Amino acid sequence: MLKNKVAIITGGSSGIGKALAFELGKEQCRLIITGRNIDKLELTSHELRSKGIENYYVVADSSVEDDNKRIIAEAIYHYGKIDILINNAGITMRSMFEDADIDATIRKVMDINFFGTVYLTQAALPYIKKSKGTIAGISSIAGFRGLPVRSGYSASKFAVNGFLESLRTELLHTGVNVLTACPGFTSSNIRFAAIDGNGQISKETVRDEEKMMSAEECAKHIVKAIIKRKRSIILTNEGRLTVWLNKFFPSLVDRLVYTTLAKEKNSPLKQLIE
Repeated sequence: MLKNKVAIITGGSSGIGKALAFELGKEQCRLIITGRNIDKLELTSHELRSKGIENYYVVADSSVEDDNKRIIAEAIYHYGKIDILINNAGITMRSMFEDADIDATIRKVMDINFFGTVYLTQAALPYIKKSKGTIAGISSIAGFRGLPVRSGYSASKFAVNGFLESLRTELLHTGVNVLTACPGFTSSNIRFAAIDGNGQISKETVRDEEKMMSAEECAKHIVKAIIKRKRSIILTNEGRLTVWLNKFFPSLVDRLVYTTLAKEKNSPLKQLIE
């Protein structure tokens, strides 16, 4: 069903984005992958081509509006159309709110996770409407339930969820599908690239990556949702349970989330308990 469709994937050189590139490649999509690191993009592009997957990469920063416009211009120049737009690029943070430098952390996270989605979607929208294609946002369970020590990340994902819901309603009679995909904790590089309260990259994860859903499994679910033109998916049983419990028992979830995240390595929440 996706053969010869043109798909743009931001943050396509690692993690869920890279897994999505290979999964869509299996469906014979033609790909544009983006990211800020040219070495990673070149390597991923080469790996895709070695599997017979047609692709083109664009070095771009999701937080820069002109870069997003250039992504769309490159896509149209090379392929002449856009069928699928996947807003995947994102970063997270790990800091107590009171200790965070607002510009270095929360504004940076919002610029990439939220405004990156907004910029690229608006630039692509005329072409997506023409193809009656799909706009997908890779959000998070943190877009339904705020997470302590990740206030900026949660705020950005709540914003993405609201934006996509509004957009879906605006486009109700256009034939465009808008998908909100919300993984739970997924084994990917996002935690290794988490920024601290001063905006510095941590380069380590505080969770057991082996116990999480893999990026490849996550990508399979998302591609199936694109094919079926679903409006939203929540991945992992833990994620679905958290969303349900938070709707009906929010005070209980406050305590459960606090206790769970306090167990993370070097969590400031644990220090407060002690």
